[in-house]
Amino acid sequence: MIGMAFPDISPIIFSFGPIVLRWYSMAYLIGILAAWYLILRDVKKYNFSLSKANMEDMVFYVTLGIIIGGRLGYMFVYGRELLFAHPFSVFEIWKGGMSFHGGIVGVIIALWLLARKLNQPFLRLTDMVSVYVPIGIFLGRLANFVNGELWGRQTDVPWAVRFPAGGYLPRHPSQLYEAITEGLLMFCILFFCWRFEKIREKTGFVSGMFLFLYGVFRMSVEQFREPDTQIGFLFKYITMGQLLSVPFLLLGIYLMQRAIKLSK
Repeated sequence: MIGMAFPDISPIIFSFGPIVLRWYSMAYLIGILAAWYLILRDVKKYNFSLSKANMEDMVFYVTLGIIIGGRLGYMFVYGRELLFAHPFSVFEIWKGGMSFHGGIVGVIIALWLLARKLNQPFLRLTDMVSVYVPIGIFLGRLANFVNGELWGRQTDVPWAVRFPAGGYLPRHPSQLYEAITEGLLMFCILFFCWRFEKIREKTGFVSGMFLFLYGVFRMSVEQFREPDTQIGFLFKYITMGQLLSVPFLLLGIYLMQRAIKLSK
């Protein structure tokens, strides 16, 4: 039989009465805490004018942006029927259903509000956060794999995986492709660039690079990912994930060009 059997991994780490800790929730938590620790280090290392209290505000705002933006993005793009039938389902985040594109929009809005509150350059804050967002993406995609969700299209490659929810057919482990590209590879590129003062001084450049790289990697990996069942293909060939990534890619190019132009 082609493909490897999906490993028997429970999506639940442990449960105690009504308390349930899932791998997906843990991915969000570790990603946020890791980014907070690394940004705190950068504030001291590069002498950014932010206090510890400012950083605590950033964590609070970004966390709200991720949850609210991710949930609303999912419900309005992928779960409209459920939303219209049961409006209060938008609050049932424990049942799953988060959109990364929506989460990024939520974080952008949250950082804009925070920038106004702290009287800080908005794009400086987005640069600081963008470097470490791929950590959360990496962990989140691994959690998707553990949950056996968002699997890829059928294939005969030797590393294909037979997901139970995918009909035990050999499929691309697209969650791992995304973890490697949108997570690990993007983090390495952004972190490497962030080390150079000339790049850090180009306010908005790293934010643009993040959006551009995410758009490129997401649109590429979507070629191996099964389209969402409730939507399918758009215009016969493209997926919703690819369509939503186009504005990110274009905005990323604009921000990088703008940062280079303003630094001259």
